[in-house]
Amino acid sequence: MTSHELSPVLVFAFVALGLSGLSRAAEPPRAKKIPHKLEKHGQVRVDDYYWLKDRENPEVLAYLNAENDYASAEMKHTEKLQDKLFIEMKGRIKEDDSTVPFRYGDYYYYKTYRKGGEYPVYARKKASPGAEEEVILDVNEVAEGKAFCQVGFPSIRPDHRMIAYSVDTGGRRFFDVYFKDLDTGRLYSDKIEKTSGNMEWANDNKTLFYVKQDTETLRWERVLAHQLGRAEDSEIYFEPDETFEVSVSRSNTDKYIFIRSGATLSTEYRLLDADKPSLPPVVFQARQPNLEYDVEDGGGSFYILNNADARNFKVSVCSSSDTSKSSWTDLVAHREDTLIEYLDVFENWLVLKERSGAQGSFHVFSRNSGAESRIVFDEPAYLTDLGDNYEYKTGKLRVTYESLTTPDSVYDIDLRTGEKNLKKRREVLGSFKPGDYKAERLWLRARDGEMVPVSVVYKKSIDLAAGNNPVYIYSYGSYGYNSDPYFSSSRLSLLDRGFICAIPHIRGGSEMGRRWYEEGRQLKKKNTFYDFIDATRHLIGLGYTSPAHIYAEGGSAGGLLMGAVSNMAPELYRGILAGVPFVDVVTTMLDPDIPLTTGEYDEWGNPDVKEYYDYMLSYSPYDNVARRAYPNLLITTGLNDSQVQYWEPAKWAARLREMKTDKNLLLLKTDMDTGHGGKSGRFEAMKLTAFEYAFMLDLEGIKE
Repeated sequence: MTSHELSPVLVFAFVALGLSGLSRAAEPPRAKKIPHKLEKHGQVRVDDYYWLKDRENPEVLAYLNAENDYASAEMKHTEKLQDKLFIEMKGRIKEDDSTVPFRYGDYYYYKTYRKGGEYPVYARKKASPGAEEEVILDVNEVAEGKAFCQVGFPSIRPDHRMIAYSVDTGGRRFFDVYFKDLDTGRLYSDKIEKTSGNMEWANDNKTLFYVKQDTETLRWERVLAHQLGRAEDSEIYFEPDETFEVSVSRSNTDKYIFIRSGATLSTEYRLLDADKPSLPPVVFQARQPNLEYDVEDGGGSFYILNNADARNFKVSVCSSSDTSKSSWTDLVAHREDTLIEYLDVFENWLVLKERSGAQGSFHVFSRNSGAESRIVFDEPAYLTDLGDNYEYKTGKLRVTYESLTTPDSVYDIDLRTGEKNLKKRREVLGSFKPGDYKAERLWLRARDGEMVPVSVVYKKSIDLAAGNNPVYIYSYGSYGYNSDPYFSSSRLSLLDRGFICAIPHIRGGSEMGRRWYEEGRQLKKKNTFYDFIDATRHLIGLGYTSPAHIYAEGGSAGGLLMGAVSNMAPELYRGILAGVPFVDVVTTMLDPDIPLTTGEYDEWGNPDVKEYYDYMLSYSPYDNVARRAYPNLLITTGLNDSQVQYWEPAKWAARLREMKTDKNLLLLKTDMDTGHGGKSGRFEAMKLTAFEYAFMLDLEGIKE
């Protein structure tokens, strides 16, 4: 029996849910149970809520809307607090603001926001005194009348007379590409539909290379070339391996277009001559199992960041005449205590982004003399990355910097002297003073003896040893992505109300090097959850707080983290917030037709293999929901989510409602217009943050 054959009436244990003023005594919606058997390795699992996967079934939408109505009703008494929080957050933002312009060719390009505008305006000025601003694209105009609109920075044609820009209005990360003549302002009739949004111009000023994804699995699989005025595009490369995805990028020298095929643990590059786009791509180094590499052109030589016998990566170099691995010569050796995250190459300089002891820095080499220097910052925990560096012939490096107490900053650094020139620091309006807050880097001993770093920030006026401070604790812990100590002006609304905010740098990320990632994936995935739980207990042990005052949050794979800890240690948390959570791990990973599944085997394991199946089943949040008490739960998702399908959080919420023994809140909030990233407008996105904060503050008894 399919879900289309089910009774047209959903079973809900509530009445008149949509009425205003609904009391908190109202019963939540209950999704009906339709047993569905899932068999693997001789084991049968029964999924009573499998039917929620059918987005075409009107009963599914009715259930999601009922959950939304219930969440709104349960939170109605906090609406004034939500409004207050939103006004606070918005009030800290300078509405008419611009990014620091970056030099590209004869222009300075930048992004600006206008007062009242939800979306950016992309603009430029000629690199000459007194030049006037030229708007190249106003995203507010593109977004007019649309519930969702995402537009990345336009791709500038090499002659600077045209842009290609990509637009997603559904939230599912399918972008349509448009072409705009910058001399006349005319929009060309050329339009490329349903692309990934990843694209690069060739130097002939008429060929655009772009990537298309599979419409079902969403895997980035094909590189095509579009020539202006031509009806049909030519396929340049198709990636047949379903565990690999392709992307395109442009070399710093503007000589090559790189086609990168990448899986979790293997990489392969192809080179396109940007001056001769009709020539076929040439393989740089054929893929090998467990060989990961990235390449950058140095003008006659290539620099290769790679992990050949180098877990934390090393840098090699080769000539442009022979790029095979056998010709690579090591330039920067592997180090056990330092991860090289990426590299950038300029005419006279090589710059490495490195990480050691959970702290980032830049390692600078003169290509002429070999002299080395380092760019570091002195706060206890911070985030720094390369900024917009489009000029190959330059002696300045643009970097970004922020910390838990320092707003987003942009520096230009003299590569010869190391002198830092602060170009701009984001202005935080209102009463914010960095000196009112204190950030620390704590170290905890996890249950297996590993020392795990934890970044913490709080207002200096609180009593750290009170034992009952409210704590907001957040992390991610997957794919080697770092949970960096970033600045958040919205977070001030928690800090100013006495919250301690903590970011545990748990295994599954790469904060402590590649080993840190390897110790938190596949058959060691539970280390991710254990580290987070142990970090929570560490904060309690320090006397900062107690379980009645701890609120945890994570999104996507961090939502998996939230689901796992809610099963493993529910007694430690007053509330858990799970955003777009990946919680139905086994069922999703067994379905190769679900977007992005096959490319995830190296991260989670392949459940077709019984060892991985059993391990994944032992922690999968949905499969481990039990008849027990759970914390207060707020689960958020988007109907159009392409990364974690909406039905995972919906099924999880339904099973939790069935099984949990407590009377705590369980709210499922589905945005019916958006996808994985939520609202696209800069202020509209804050409304969900205000809702989440109100959820925590209300539980904490903070009404203002």
